[in-house]
Amino acid sequence: MRYRPEHKVEIHRKIVKDASRRVRTEGITGAAVAAVMRDAGLTHGGFYKHFGSKDELLMESLSEAFQEIADRLAQAGEQSQPATAWKAIVKTYLSLEYCEHVEYGCPLPALAPELARADKAMKPRIFEELKKYRSRMLPFMPGQRTADKERAFFSIFSTMVGAIEIARMLPEPVMREKVLASARDLLLRSF
Repeated sequence: MRYRPEHKVEIHRKIVKDASRRVRTEGITGAAVAAVMRDAGLTHGGFYKHFGSKDELLMESLSEAFQEIADRLAQAGEQSQPATAWKAIVKTYLSLEYCEHVEYGCPLPALAPELARADKAMKPRIFEELKKYRSRMLPFMPGQRTADKERAFFSIFSTMVGAIEIARMLPEPVMREKVLASARDLLLRSF
């Protein structure tokens, strides 16, 4: 059976999207190649027609995750006044809905400890993804100079990532919302 020329690209894209969600939900080691391929309706043997290694799939799925959350946060920022765009980003990121849907969220709260322990060969690639994420968010951050915006980015995102990590550990939505609201209020009053 012959497929359209764009079929392989579409399948590749589906595999990456599915893997991106699975990695955020189950972690790097939990996203087995067989499961990812099964999600895409393919056999494990077809994996190497699309990727050279599991690390290649991991990096593409990580890139997808960062792109997806950056798009969502940028959209929130763009729908606000420039001076308050960062506040819209904080409110979007620190929402209960976002907290409860790991599969669509920022990969940092879901994967930071695993990414910190990643193979040395992958660290530069992970760092490049982090730089792209920061660059995408920097225009929305408070501050006049680039250095001020960078400081704000690291302070804001470190706080948000930590708050999401803690909130996700808690058993009740009311408890999770309390953590998120505390971090949200602190950040919105701080800049």
